[in-house]
Amino acid sequence: MRPVPQMRPHGKLEYGGQVTPLRTCVGCRVRTVSSELLRLVVVEGVIVPDLRRRLPGRGASLHPTPSCLQLAERRRAFPRAFRVAGPLDLSLVRDHVERAAG
Repeated sequence: MRPVPQMRPHGKLEYGGQVTPLRTCVGCRVRTVSSELLRLVVVEGVIVPDLRRRLPGRGASLHPTPSCLQLAERRRAFPRAFRVAGPLDLSLVRDHVERAAG
């Protein structure tokens, strides 16, 4: 009888001895550990960075880099990720990403 190979649980990654959930960046579409991504939430038509990961509502994840933010804007990924119609204000996210990069 052949030994059964060990498989990781679907959608989770063994990270530093702990099982951690994976999320997909809306900009570059790379799946990675959720702790490496910035969680974003829509509050009254404005996309807000959720630094403590506690705000209610549907969230989207983004690498906190200007290149991923530009990709997400160019692909029009935010309205799809939040399942809303119409334009969303990205000024708070843009300010946060620029401060983090600079």
